Parts: sequence; C-alpha cells; structure tokens
Amino acid sequence: MTLFKINTFITILSVLILCFGCKTSPNKITIDQKKIPTSYSQKSDSINSADIKWKDFFLDKNLVVLIDTALANNFDILMTLQKIEVARNDLRLSKGALLPTVNANFSYLQRKFGYYTMDDAGNRVTEIRPGQLIPMHLPDYLVGLQANWEIDIWGKLRNKKKAAFTRYLSSVEGVNLVKTNFIAEIANTYYDLVALDVELNIIDSTIKIQENVLEIYKVQKQAGVANELAIKQFEAQVLNAKSLAYELLQKIKENENKLNFLLGRFPQTITRDKLSFNTQFAPIIKAGLPSHLLKNRPDIKKSEFDLLASKMNVKAAKAAFYPSFVITGNAGFQSFNTEFLFSTPQSIAYGVLGNLTAPLINRSAIKAQFNNAKAYQLEALFQYQKTILNAYIEVANELSNIHNLENIYVLKSKEVAMLDTSIDIASDLFKSGRANYYEVLMTQRTALQSKLELIATKKRQYNSSVNVYKALGGGWQ
Repeated sequence: MTLFKINTFITILSVLILCFGCKTSPNKITIDQKKIPTSYSQKSDSINSADIKWKDFFLDKNLVVLIDTALANNFDILMTLQKIEVARNDLRLSKGALLPTVNANFSYLQRKFGYYTMDDAGNRVTEIRPGQLIPMHLPDYLVGLQANWEIDIWGKLRNKKKAAFTRYLSSVEGVNLVKTNFIAEIANTYYDLVALDVELNIIDSTIKIQENVLEIYKVQKQAGVANELAIKQFEAQVLNAKSLAYELLQKIKENENKLNFLLGRFPQTITRDKLSFNTQFAPIIKAGLPSHLLKNRPDIKKSEFDLLASKMNVKAAKAAFYPSFVITGNAGFQSFNTEFLFSTPQSIAYGVLGNLTAPLINRSAIKAQFNNAKAYQLEALFQYQKTILNAYIEVANELSNIHNLENIYVLKSKEVAMLDTSIDIASDLFKSGRANYYEVLMTQRTALQSKLELIATKKRQYNSSVNVYKALGGGWQ
C-alpha cells in the first residue's frame, strides 16, 4: 500500500470517527405550563404593597431598629452571604476556563539510556561538541512557559459560564429569600411579644379587680350576707389569675430571648412600645396582580435562575458529544549545560501541538451525563411551576385571613364591651340579692377570657399583614 493510500485511509477514518462522535441526542423538553391567574379575586389592583421597602412598611420604630440590627448580625444571613461568594468564585472559575492557561516552568532532567537501545547506540558515535561525544549521563535544563488552551468551538465552556452566572444570580435571590423570611419572623415574634405584654397588663388589672371584689365579699361575710364558699371560690379565682400571670412572664422571657438570638446577641431587654398595640393599625395591604409575584418573590426568581442554569448545563452537556480542539505549546530555553542555558538563538526551544479529539468509546458515559442534565432541567421546570403555584395560594390564603380577622375583631370588641357591662350588672344584682356569687364569678372569668381572645385576634391581624407582605414578595428591598 502506497503512502498516498495510507494517508487517504487515515483521513477517511478520521472523518467517520468525527461524524460518529458528533451524533447527539435531542435536548428539547416540552411540557404544559400552567398559566398564573390574572387576579386573586374578582377585583384587581395594580398597586402592590411588596414594592414598599420594609423600613417604610413597618410603622413601629422599635421594630425597625431590631430588624436593622438583625440584618447586620444574624448568623443565618451571614452564612447565606458566603453562598454568594462561592457562586461568585465559581463564575470566575468558569470565565477562566475560556482563557488559555499559562504556567512558568523550570525543570531539570538527568537521563541515561540503556546500552542496547537505539538512543544510546546513536549517542556513542555522535559528538555533542567538536571532539566530544554525548556523555552517558546527559543532563537537561529547561526554563520557559507552558500553555494550554481549549478552543470553545461548540460553546461548551461559554454555556458553563452562563450557567455559573445564573447560579450566581440565584444565590443572590437566595439571600433575598432568607432576608424576607427572616424579617417576617422578627416582626411576628415582636408582635407576639407586645401582645403578651398587653395580656399581662389585662391579667394584672383583672387581679386588682378580683382582689377588690374579694375584700367586699369578706366584709359581707362578716355582715352575714356572703358565705365561706363564695370567699373560697373568689380566692381560687385570684390564685388562678396570678398563675396565668407567671405563665405569661415566662412566655415573655422566651420571646425576648428568641428575638435576641435572631439578633445575634446574648439575652437582654427588648425595647418595645406596649401602649401602641391596640391603637396602632396593621399596615393596609395592596395585593396587586398575581403577575407581580414573578418579579417580587425571591423564591420564584431563584427558581427561574435555577431553571436557566439547568438549560445552560444541557447545552454544555450536548457539546460534549462534539470534537474538542485543544492547543498546547511551550517556549523557553533548553540546554544540557547551565552555561549555555540562555544562549540565543541556540538554546531557544518551543513546541506547538493542536489536538482534535472526538468521543468514541466513552459515548455512553457522556450520554448518561447529558440525560442527567435533561432530568435536572425538567426537575427545575417542575420546581419553578410549583413555586409559582405555592406563592399564589399563600397570597390568596392570607388575603382571606385578613378579611375574616377584621370581622372577627369587630365582633370580639363588641363582646368585650358587653361583658365589661355584665360585670357591673352582676355585681349590682349580687348586692341586691338578685344574683348569686357563682354568676358574678362566671361573668368575670368569661370577661377575662374574651379580653385575651381580643388581644390574640389583634395579634393575628398584625401577623397576617406581615405574612401577606412576605407572600407578595416584600421585605428584601
């Protein structure tokens, strides 16, 4: 076979290998995507409370100070910020893959060929310098640069860089998501704490009223109007109210310490306004359009970036089927003696190699990676749709909760007013002998329970406003 035929055969074989290596699997993924509704109810509102910065949303200045302190010191947020640093470094790494790598190199090689080898046989009769044969032990010094560069013909490295960039954006949204949930948790805990303060004040006021009534009954007993059973019942009621006060004190301490933990500090007194709880109204919520969730909710935007990153990973995985072209080279000074190492141009040495490779035997492994990338993309797509659905339901639930709590609070307020009047009526009827002590006792107990339920309803209103603000995507600005 002539040299021409051999070269022709090798060329045809190489083309066939490359064509076979370029064969890929389809990467198009089709799935029915659920459309987000146009409104939360029959009424639509273009104004969205999520566009309000959290410092303007919360009216309590003490709460604003607490949130500011927490954002600077909370360990969860500080740890989450490190994820941004990791993603940023991954992005730098992917950018660097597009550029050639250049390394400085210094090497020393001491060689001795075997006697019965072609190299040694040639060296025994070859002069390294006039009149001097090549020595048996031949040193080799090299100082120079080495470079390696993969030419991104099919966009594999560029798609990896795009994927790293979208993952970086996803990490930013991840931090925003943590901030949103974190601010909501602080606000809800703060309102829980203030509500406990108000409940404790009600308990203390009730104890004073009960003790005054108890003293009146003791006087009446001496006058023969009241009996010992009534005295014991009222004494038991006072003791029960005092035990409730101690339970509230413990809950207050636990909520204070929870806030201190969220603020990243050791236990100390939480500054708060206990008097404005009943007079300060919960923020008025404007839901806006459901489509606003796509731009305001950090979890939706994070899922969107994760989906984009998975698409880029599929493209990069597909490019692995194509041939890769890598250029390697080196340049520097080389000599068997350091005396001549930097002699020019005699000691200058360089080499360039272009390498075109296509996958052949390992295609099954590459295909498995490609199929994994498609599966991750499909998973990210499902996660994106799930996040949107969950966001819509969260907002719808909280909007309904706000509406119903408003009605509950109005009714509870009327109930408390009626029961306060009932206490005075029951006391007057008892004094005139037209009601027994048990009726007075039950009226006071029911009134106390109703007042505590009213405070709990008010607290739920505050919590619901915070929750719907978070559900709409507010809190990270």
